[in-house]
Amino acid sequence: MYHSVTFGEKNTWDDWHLVPTSLPVFNPPAQKVKTIDIPGGDGVIDLSQALTGYPVFQNRTGSFEFIVPNGFEPWESGRIEQAPWHSVYSEIMDYLHGQSLRAILEDDPEYFYEGRFTVNSWKSPKDWSRITIDYSVSPYKWSVLSSIDDWLWDPFNFQNGVIRAAIFKNISVTTSTIARRLDAKLFGRAPVCPKFLVSTTARRGMHVRFVNPQLGIDETKLLPEGTIQIPEFVFFGDQGATIYFWCDSGSGTVSVDFRQGRL
Repeated sequence: MYHSVTFGEKNTWDDWHLVPTSLPVFNPPAQKVKTIDIPGGDGVIDLSQALTGYPVFQNRTGSFEFIVPNGFEPWESGRIEQAPWHSVYSEIMDYLHGQSLRAILEDDPEYFYEGRFTVNSWKSPKDWSRITIDYSVSPYKWSVLSSIDDWLWDPFNFQNGVIRAAIFKNISVTTSTIARRLDAKLFGRAPVCPKFLVSTTARRGMHVRFVNPQLGIDETKLLPEGTIQIPEFVFFGDQGATIYFWCDSGSGTVSVDFRQGRL
C-alpha cells in the first residue's frame, strides 16, 4: 500500500509517483460556536445549535506533503521513464492547483472528501523533490456509494455492512400506507436532506410523512412524479427516523437517494 490519495481522476502514486511523508489524514473541522455574554451574570448563552438542533462545522483545512524522485514520471504504459522534475510539477499544477475536486484516501476508500486544493510549494534538492498540497474541504466525508447504488463485492464488509439499495431503492407504494423505520446507522452522523425519485400512476402524486423525533420533524407532503428534495426533511440523530408512503389511488415506486456522511 502506497497510502496514496486520488484527486478527481488522478492518483498520487499511479499518475505522479508521489510518496507521502506521513500517512495522509484530513484534519478535523472546528465547530462553529456562537455565544452571547451575560452582563452581570455567570457564563454565556450558547446559541451554536439554536437554528439547526445539531452542531455545524468549519471546513477542514491543512496540507499534505509528498516526495518524488527527481527525474522520474509514470507513463500511461505503466513504465517509469526519465522526465525533468519541472514536467511533473507543471502537470500537477495544471490538474490540481485551485481546483474543486473529490479526494479519496487509499486507506479509507469507501468515503470521499470534497473541496478545493492548491499547490503550496515545490522544493527540488538534488535527489528528491518535495511538494506540499493544501486543502480546504467540507467538514464531512461522504460515502462513495449512494443509498440507491448497487453494492460492490470487493469493498463490502460482510460483518457489519448494509446493502442500502435493498431498503431505499424502488419501494413499492399503493393505497395502503407503507412505513420505513430507519436506524441512525443507515444515514450516518452528518445531517442530510434526501432526494425522492417518484414514479406513480396516481393523478395527485404520492404522499410522504417524514418523522424525525430528535429534530422535532413530523410533516406530510405530496410528492409529484419526478425527483424532489424537501428542505424540511433531514436525516440526523441517534433516534433514527420513520418515513411513511401512500397513494390516494393507483400505485407507484419511490427511491430515497442520499449519501451517508460522517466526520
